[in-house]
Amino acid sequence: MFRLFCIVAGYFIGCIQTAFIVGKICKTDLSKKGSGNLGTTNALRVLGFKAGAMTFMGDILKAVAAYVLMRCIFSEEPLLAGIYAGAGVILGHNFPFYIHFKGGKGIAATMGMALCIGFTGYMPVTLVAYALGIGIACMTKYISAGSMVFAVALPISGIFFHMPNEAVLLLTALAALALWQHRSNIGRLIAGNENKFTWKKQE
Repeated sequence: MFRLFCIVAGYFIGCIQTAFIVGKICKTDLSKKGSGNLGTTNALRVLGFKAGAMTFMGDILKAVAAYVLMRCIFSEEPLLAGIYAGAGVILGHNFPFYIHFKGGKGIAATMGMALCIGFTGYMPVTLVAYALGIGIACMTKYISAGSMVFAVALPISGIFFHMPNEAVLLLTALAALALWQHRSNIGRLIAGNENKFTWKKQE
């Protein structure tokens, strides 16, 4: 039952939709601007660096908050409690019930969860995923490519660094969800018309 509790608690924390809040502050509905995605990249492109940074940090922090809270409550299973809470945050971020289940793609939240995994005894897993994801994003200028590599690298590096099987399976499921959320990006990458990263906001 602790798994279900962690997922549900994480879901409601994840429903704190940072991009939606930042957009409202800036008098912009990000669900109707740019890509329509309520995530860091769209906030950055539509509203600029400050709004993008606020969205990014907010999404990371809500995953960290859920992870830390659940591992404190279920201290006998800190890693699994944290990862299940992180999974709930990602689901809440991606599918917030009060915005017609249309949110973001969950990468910043996944980064927050991965950061906590590192401080739960698996720092190499975190460092490998961060290095590969950021490295690919910087080399290609495609945030989507770096995001997908990051998500997929987590369970793969988890295998190499001997994470528990249940944790690896959960991270694999989250990687599959990340790929599904990026399916339109995958199509654009294949077609060669995916947007490259820029610090400038759209006019």
